[in-house]
Amino acid sequence: MSKPSPDEPRSDLPRPDPCRGDAFDGASAADRPVFSAVLHPHRSLGVRGYRLVLLLVAGASMAASIPFVVMGFWPVAGFYGLDFALIWFALHTSRNEAKSYEEVTVSPVELLLRKVPVRGQPAEYRFNPIWTRLHREEHEEFGVQRLALVSRGHSVPVGQFLTPDEKASFGYDLGRALALARRGPDYSA
Repeated sequence: MSKPSPDEPRSDLPRPDPCRGDAFDGASAADRPVFSAVLHPHRSLGVRGYRLVLLLVAGASMAASIPFVVMGFWPVAGFYGLDFALIWFALHTSRNEAKSYEEVTVSPVELLLRKVPVRGQPAEYRFNPIWTRLHREEHEEFGVQRLALVSRGHSVPVGQFLTPDEKASFGYDLGRALALARRGPDYSA
């Protein structure tokens, strides 16, 4: 068996895939996320709770309207039905809003913020992490009220639906990720 020359590629070694970024270790290290998070609005009422609340409201409305119908005041039953319809609409809207989310990814070369609403087009914001800072508005009594990414005079709010404690925790993690991204890619990993 003859030895391959140094100029010929060896067939027993895996070949780099330029589509995955294997050909250039520097590119893959620079594109590797330092931080990634998907933020969802908190909903305390699950599917079972949603159905249970609607069932209880419907039962209470029906039970409360029966005496009025028996006494001949049947239009009152319609108002109880209207109450049920309004509660259903509010809960249904709340459940749909829970499908929206924000995705934040920080790498040494880019900070990507995707806001995906329930209705409408998703919005993508791309920032250079070196020029981007995290702005926090804090209230002495209530904690972090607002987080925004600021770059070159452009400000984009992030995590508006989070509670003040969640904003503080997320802001801390995102601030650390921005500091890591500013240091540049880690080629040792």
